[in-house]
Formats: sequence, C-alpha cells, structure tokens
Amino acid sequence: MRKGELTRAAILETALESASRHGLEGLTIGLLAEQMNMSKSGVFAHFGSREDLQIAVLQLYHHLFEQEVFYPSMKEARGLPRLRSMFALWVQRVTREIASGCIYISGATEYDDRQGPIRDELVGMVNAWQGALLRATMQAQEFQHLQREVDPEQIVYEMYGLILALHHDARFLKKSGSVNRAETGFERMIQSYAPLKSAA
Repeated sequence: MRKGELTRAAILETALESASRHGLEGLTIGLLAEQMNMSKSGVFAHFGSREDLQIAVLQLYHHLFEQEVFYPSMKEARGLPRLRSMFALWVQRVTREIASGCIYISGATEYDDRQGPIRDELVGMVNAWQGALLRATMQAQEFQHLQREVDPEQIVYEMYGLILALHHDARFLKKSGSVNRAETGFERMIQSYAPLKSAA
C-alpha cells in the first residue's frame, strides 16, 4: 500500500480500538489525532468528517467479523455443521472482546434511538449477519438436521439471545463460566429442535 493508505489503515486500527472501549460516540477527531501523534487536519485529510470516520470503523469491524466468523464457517458442510461453526466462532470472537466490547452490541445500545447514517450502517450489518444465520438454519432444516416445523427465525433469535447473555454476564457482571453456559444453552437448543424419532 502507498503511504497514504498505510496511514489511513493505522488511523482506522487505532480508531477501532478506541471505539471498542469507549463507544462510537466517544470517538473524536481530536482524541484520535492525539493518539496517532497527528494534527486534526492530518486526520481530516483521510476522513472528511467524524461521521465518515465512525462509518469507516464500523465497516472495518464488519470486515474483521466476516474474516473470523463468516467465511471460515462457509467452508463447513451446509446444515448443522455450518450453523455450529458460526455459533462457535462467534462465541470465540465475543470471548476475545470481553475486555473491550462488541461493537455490534455496544453500538446497538448507543444508536437504538438515534437516527442517521451510522445507525443505518450498523443495522444493515447486523441484519446481514442475522440473514446469514437464518439461511444456515433453513439449510439445516432442509437437510433434516433440525425440525422443519420450527420457525427458523425463532432459532436465530435464541442464538442471538445466548450471545447477548454471554456478553452481558462476562463483560458487565464478570461472571466466570459464561462461555460454558452459552455453549450449553446452544447444545440444549439444538437438541430440542432435532427431528423427532419415529416410533419403531
């Protein structure tokens, strides 16, 4: 990459770390310039506005999430193996983020009642991830790994609920064993939606 691209990438990396700890609303050009030992105008040269910077941070976070969770899972067989991988890698990522925080989750709290491009970008990303989970769930039903009669959106809802509970208990309450509880909850859910065995 050229020098300008390298500088922009370094700014974004620092901005992502800051946003993870202090929220997207806590991200300012002035603070970032100080962290990067740059002038405000130097940061502005790469991002036209604070809003542009915040959206770029969201896009970087989404890219990393896809690289760590989505794309590796797509290599697994369709159906339950892929769905299991998506949840397991998701748990791993959230576990690594306990010290800083998940931007999808913290961002939802920051922007649940705010309107504008940042909220729209965040909602689009979360909807895309839930859509991927929904497709994997429906494929698991098609392969008869899960009951066809079950609403696939209910399964995705319960998966998301387990992740939210993991993030809350591990990050906010500092409870040990939260990862095991999330994994146990997922297995119990999968078992409850497994196809019923016909009587011999």
